Amino acid sequence: MQSSGKLHLGNLLGALNNWVALQEHYDCFYFVADWHALTTGYAHPEAIRASTNDLLVNFIAAGLDPEKSTLFIQSMVPQHAELHLLLSMITPLGWLERVPTYKEKQENLEDRDLSMYGFLGYPVLMTTDIIIYKAKHVPVGIDQMPHLELCREIARRFNHLYQTEIFPDPEGLLTQFPKVTGLDGRKMSKSYDNAIYLSDTPAEVEHKILRGMKTDPARMRRTDKGDPENSPVYQLHKIYSTPEELAEVAEGCRTAGIGCIDCKKILIKNILAALDPIWQKRNALISNPDRLYEIAQHGSEKAAKVAEATMVEVRHAMGLR
Repeated sequence: MQSSGKLHLGNLLGALNNWVALQEHYDCFYFVADWHALTTGYAHPEAIRASTNDLLVNFIAAGLDPEKSTLFIQSMVPQHAELHLLLSMITPLGWLERVPTYKEKQENLEDRDLSMYGFLGYPVLMTTDIIIYKAKHVPVGIDQMPHLELCREIARRFNHLYQTEIFPDPEGLLTQFPKVTGLDGRKMSKSYDNAIYLSDTPAEVEHKILRGMKTDPARMRRTDKGDPENSPVYQLHKIYSTPEELAEVAEGCRTAGIGCIDCKKILIKNILAALDPIWQKRNALISNPDRLYEIAQHGSEKAAKVAEATMVEVRHAMGLR
C-alpha cells in the first residue's frame, strides 16, 4: 500500500482483512510503498514519512503477523531501485503511456505536476515489487488486472531478451473487494473526505456517524417512512450488524418504527466493537516505537535477502558483474 494517507474502513475491509487470511496459506510479502507515494506526493516528503509509520502500525494492528509474513518498507530494500532501473532499460515507452491510470490520475490530480519520469515509470516499479520476489500470485481486484498483465509482459520481455527463465508469470489472485460506503453515500475514500479512519478515536467515530453520516433523504421527520437501501448507514449495517439487527433497522426504517439516530447508535456500537482490538494494538505499537522499528528492520532485511538472490541472477543474465 502506498503511504499517501491514513487507512480507513474501506482499506481494512477491502484489502487488509484479505491479506490477514492469505498469510495462513501462502508465503506473503507485504510492504509500505513509500517510493510509490513519491510519484504523486514528491513535494511533501514529511507527510509520506508520517504515513509510512502509520501504515506499518495498521498492518500489524489489523492482524498481519511478522512471524508469518514478511513485512517491510520499500525504501529499506535498495534492490527494488536497482531492478527498477534495469527494467526501465527494456520497457517500451508506448507500454507505459497506454496504462489506463496514467491519464486518469493526471486528470484527477490537476493540482499537482505529474509530468515526471517517476510517474510515467510507476508500472515498472510496480513490476519490480512483484517479480523481484518471483511472486506466483498477486491479490488484486478485477480492475487491476491490466496492471498485472503489463507486469507479466515486462517479465516475459526480460526472459526473452536474455534467454533466461528467471521470472515466472505472476497470476492474479482475484479477490472480491466489498464496496464500503462513506459518510456521504459515495465510495469511502480519503479523497472525498468521507471516511472513518483506523486512527480515529471512538469519540470521533461516534461523531462522524451521528452528525455527519447521511440517511435516507425521504425521512425528513421522525415519522416519515423510508427505504433502508437508500441509506448509507444501512449499507454499513450490512457489514457490521447481526442478521437480527439488520432486520430490525430495515423494518424500522420502512415503518418509521425507529428513528435515524437510534439506527445509527446500533451501528456505532458494532463498529466500535470491531475496531477496539485494532485500537488496542495500535496504541501498544505507537507507545513502543523501538518495537515498530525492530519489525521494519527485521522484515526489510528478510526481504532484501530474497531480493538480492534474484538480483544475482539478473546481473548475471545482463552481463553485469
